[in-house]
Amino acid sequence: MRILVTGFDPFDGEEINPAREAVFALPDEIAGAAIIKAEVPTEFMQSTILMRELIAQHSPDIVLCVGQAGGISGLNAERVAINLQDARIPDNAGYAPLDAPVIADGPAAYFATLPVKAMVRAAREAGLSAQVSYSAGTFVCNHLMYVTLHELRERPDTRAGFVHIPYLPEQVAKRPGVPAMPLAETVRGLSEMISAAVGLEKDLEVSEGTLN
Repeated sequence: MRILVTGFDPFDGEEINPAREAVFALPDEIAGAAIIKAEVPTEFMQSTILMRELIAQHSPDIVLCVGQAGGISGLNAERVAINLQDARIPDNAGYAPLDAPVIADGPAAYFATLPVKAMVRAAREAGLSAQVSYSAGTFVCNHLMYVTLHELRERPDTRAGFVHIPYLPEQVAKRPGVPAMPLAETVRGLSEMISAAVGLEKDLEVSEGTLN
């Protein structure tokens, strides 16, 4: 089994992006699955192009995109991506779309095809803060999640989703009161989430149950 995991480069004046750092700190194998790691640019257009190339090149069984969400305190497994680009800041290419669709003729939304509740449960059982999120925003994170699911719409055997992660402690040194998560904990949480996703792929009869 091959799992493509992507993390964004730094943006909005930051020197690091915890998504990129966490993705490249993951082990090369999780739950028997090979982990393929890739950095994607925090750019609407180029992230689309690169994701299409990565999927074509690797034919992954699972695609997990990871992004930074400053202000959250735990791992957020995103449930839905919407067909909207509405940028409060420009991306790294200077592009700032307002009230524009991700794909002009695409559906209003795509739901993650990864078992987000099982993934959150696994992270929580490992002692980490995690929750299901119902808004991936309207910036490049939501854009890439939507594009990925759209690209995989005719590949039902490939599951995909997105996880938002908090700032690293060094990013909040000058942001009093803003939550952060150490890199080691983020990596452990993502590893547990990936293990849960792999487990469901290996046994499609596993029930996610309910999670409040």
